[in-house]
Amino acid sequence: MCLSLSIHGAEKRLQIHQRRSVASHPESRRLPVVRHSSLPPGRRSIKMEASSSGITNGKTKVFHPVAKDVNILFDELEAVNSPCKDDDSLLHPGNLTSTSDDASRLEAGGETMPERNKSNGLYFRDGKCRIDYILVYRKSNPQTEKREVFERNIRAEGLHMEKESSLINSDIIFVKLHAPWEVLGRYAEQMNVRMPFRRKIYYLPRRYKFMSSFIIHNKDTFFNNATRSRIVHHILQRIKYEEGKNKIGLNRLLTNGSYEAAFPLHEGGYRSKNSIRTHGAENHRHLLYECWASWGVWYKYQPLDLVRRYFGEKIGLYFAWLGWYTGMLFPAAFIGLFVFLYGVITLDHCQVSKEVCQATDIIMCPVCDKYCPFMRLSDSCVYAKVTHLFDNGATVFFAVFMAVWATVFLEFWKRRRAVIAYDWDLIDWEEEEEEIRPQFEAKYSKKERMNPISGKPEPYQAFADKCSRLVVSASGIFFMICVVIAAVFGIVIYRVVTVSTFAAFKWALIRNNSQVATTGTAVCINFCIIMLLNVLYEKVALLLTNLEQPRTESEWENSFTLKMFLFQFVNLNSSTFYIAFFLGRFTGHPGAYLRLINRWRLEECHPSGCLIDLCMQMGIIMVLKQTWNNFMELGYPLIQNWWTRRKVRQEHGPERKISFPQWEKDYNLQPMNAYGLFDEYLEMILQFGFTTIFVAAFPLAPLLALLNNIIEIRLDAYKFVTQWRRPLASRAKDIGIWYGILEGIGILSVITNAFVIAITSDFIPRLVYAYKYGPCAGQGEAGQKCMVGYVNASLSVFRISDFENRSEPESDGSEFSGTPLKYCRYRDYRDPPHSLVPYGYTLQFWHVLAARLAFIIVFEHLVFCIKHLISYLIPDLPKDLRDRMRREKYLIQEMMYEAELERLQKERKERKKNGKAHHNEWP
Repeated sequence: MCLSLSIHGAEKRLQIHQRRSVASHPESRRLPVVRHSSLPPGRRSIKMEASSSGITNGKTKVFHPVAKDVNILFDELEAVNSPCKDDDSLLHPGNLTSTSDDASRLEAGGETMPERNKSNGLYFRDGKCRIDYILVYRKSNPQTEKREVFERNIRAEGLHMEKESSLINSDIIFVKLHAPWEVLGRYAEQMNVRMPFRRKIYYLPRRYKFMSSFIIHNKDTFFNNATRSRIVHHILQRIKYEEGKNKIGLNRLLTNGSYEAAFPLHEGGYRSKNSIRTHGAENHRHLLYECWASWGVWYKYQPLDLVRRYFGEKIGLYFAWLGWYTGMLFPAAFIGLFVFLYGVITLDHCQVSKEVCQATDIIMCPVCDKYCPFMRLSDSCVYAKVTHLFDNGATVFFAVFMAVWATVFLEFWKRRRAVIAYDWDLIDWEEEEEEIRPQFEAKYSKKERMNPISGKPEPYQAFADKCSRLVVSASGIFFMICVVIAAVFGIVIYRVVTVSTFAAFKWALIRNNSQVATTGTAVCINFCIIMLLNVLYEKVALLLTNLEQPRTESEWENSFTLKMFLFQFVNLNSSTFYIAFFLGRFTGHPGAYLRLINRWRLEECHPSGCLIDLCMQMGIIMVLKQTWNNFMELGYPLIQNWWTRRKVRQEHGPERKISFPQWEKDYNLQPMNAYGLFDEYLEMILQFGFTTIFVAAFPLAPLLALLNNIIEIRLDAYKFVTQWRRPLASRAKDIGIWYGILEGIGILSVITNAFVIAITSDFIPRLVYAYKYGPCAGQGEAGQKCMVGYVNASLSVFRISDFENRSEPESDGSEFSGTPLKYCRYRDYRDPPHSLVPYGYTLQFWHVLAARLAFIIVFEHLVFCIKHLISYLIPDLPKDLRDRMRREKYLIQEMMYEAELERLQKERKERKKNGKAHHNEWP
């Protein structure tokens, strides 16, 4: 028994949380003996006395427990005026489960509760037993004997069972399961299920006076539907279907095909003819749809308590994290938009863009062999202006901000998670000892050792066997990463080949923009390769994870998650890393180009720089990836469910309307992903990487992520409520291994943004020119006036007669001045052809290189220091939560003392009454 006391404003409320407090025998109405985990074993256990008295307060009754060992928890409730709070205040009265008021209301209206329950498909044929779980199988399935044994053992456990055939396919059989009160009470005791009772109470001079009795008023509604289904699933996982050590559990029967599906029921339909504002919600599913999954509430907060109540803590934590991440994207999106707008506002004042647009007399060397023509630098005026929108004076500030933002996001999520864990009663919750995976048992059943916790023999995997499997798995991971690199190499070859093809294209639009066309098509092809390889990676990750033979399901899930994230992260970002750090860096110079396989000349950057290529890569991949993911998340289930309904109409005729029971409606929905929330988390984590890792090159990434997530929350909500079968409610304290992955991405983002600013952008070369070589050299200034002449200083001169034969362009450049060109310019810091060392690096090149390396070191150390300082200054627990937990501990001790004192006083009075008083007794 745990008693929860919370303070809200000036009022003091008592919340009574019952832990393992379900009576196994309803006729006696005795509550079980429970000990609080934080108390020493010498303490006395709780003893509850039954009473039929209660104080009616609206729709609920207030009961007063007598508690001796209690746990007092603070719980901050939602505002009472919230339309989506976690209670039944918005539910239509006629849809509450078996209350006396509802029964009398229905009988007065000429309809009894059992008759009404028969029609909604949530109860057995008698209208009294609620369906807690559904099993589905086909009569034609040969595993009949296993099912019969399994179902006999189900009945032996006390579960009630009914069978119904499908209305559209007589071969499909639905097994309806109901757990009576005695079974729920027995297994709730074993599973440590904690059930809350809430009521308001004020402090009295003698606090123990208001604790007189405790009673479970309604057994049908004491456990909510999610908890009932979880208990039934727990039972099914421990029932044998065949003689043998490992022949146990529903999961094995689903794996071998004995049963086709197993799921809890949704609580009815999610739509209603009546307005929720005037008639209330028909059920919790309808309430979730109206308050959470409907597109009209996209701007409202999520009703997380209701989500947790319907889907369980694990799914509730996912949506809590997603909502927190989306909320934290608002400042990042605002600052990123500000950086972009700053580039727009200062575009007309940018000296570099002006010089590029006015450089009609500067002729650039061809960017590819043979077919690429000479071009004026002024032809890249548009690209220079677009580059300034993303690469301007505010870019460095934004990169530092995003590195700090990632740390703040993670630190404040830890605080938010702690509050949620406290409010959802997960602080002291520990996962049960996990069962060994059937595959592990089957593989290592011959070798056993004693479990140090349970003291029972269990299968054992030798250390040498485990290491050999991990080595093979690591080799497979390395091989798949090599496949990704090979795919990137193929994209590189495509780029260097097609740039010449596009340069010789007959359409002037393509011919004049050959580099942009090459980049755009390469990105689209890269996206298609990414999506195809993702399918392959999932199968390979599944194969390698099964090869490792993880012992438990959580170990299997963590191993699979890490592999899939690594594969997809490398797959998604490899081309981006190539464009950011390798494109145009190792091309050589005119007359001495570096070539692939001594054949293809490596691709050069655009005369305006490589940043425009990186922006296109990120923008196209991000938009296409998010659009595809949203279609697959919602469009694919919608199409499948529509196809199922279409087949039903074809078989029974469009004119015949069939009223399906709830179990058949749910069976026709799509099952939840086999990997649970893996796909949802993976999509958001990859997006987080895109938002932080290369954000210095694409400041609009947080804005795109924000817009996507606003849609994503409602898409996921709509999918869970309307398109998927109801998933089994499960508990979790945090988001698991994903938090560590987020921390790793945060560290990687600092490094990559430092390199993007130092190497990919022109920030460092401009800074070096302003302070060392420009008009303001030595004056300590770096304004736009100090950038005069920068473009000319950043270009080197090449003598056209020094071209290699295979690189010499077909045109001689006479179209520019009427005579053949003698010289052209290219982006680099090299000596002119008539110097002592032709085309050698200039002193400015070494200055720029030193400044780039110095910037990377200073930037990384500065940002890492700020990150660690923020992590140190922000505590993991909010102060008010820490105070509430300390207050809880204090009240536990106080209540224990008062309860013990009351017991001793009562014993003293009884001894005096019986004439057995002693002079030395206390108090």
